[in-house]
Amino acid sequence: MPVLLERPDPALLLPVAGVRIGVAEAGIRKAGRKDLTVFLIDEAASVGAVFTRNRYAAAPVQVCRDHLAAGQGVRAMVVNTGNANAGTGEA
Repeated sequence: MPVLLERPDPALLLPVAGVRIGVAEAGIRKAGRKDLTVFLIDEAASVGAVFTRNRYAAAPVQVCRDHLAAGQGVRAMVVNTGNANAGTGEA
């Protein structure tokens, strides 16, 4: 969730044609919290992507860029919480 923005009222959110969304408690960072979201995208749906412009991008960003550049369609997206550190490997 972006900083300093209020959580939207779920009753006011509208469905998106061609997209199904599910959430789960995966225990990635804290127990008892929904911390994993999966978007299933129908074949006929259109998808756009925006990536960081930083010179250093984490491996998942690089893989997504490569897949889209190769013309591979997007059928699912997984969003997790609590482990955004990208520079954790060897120097």
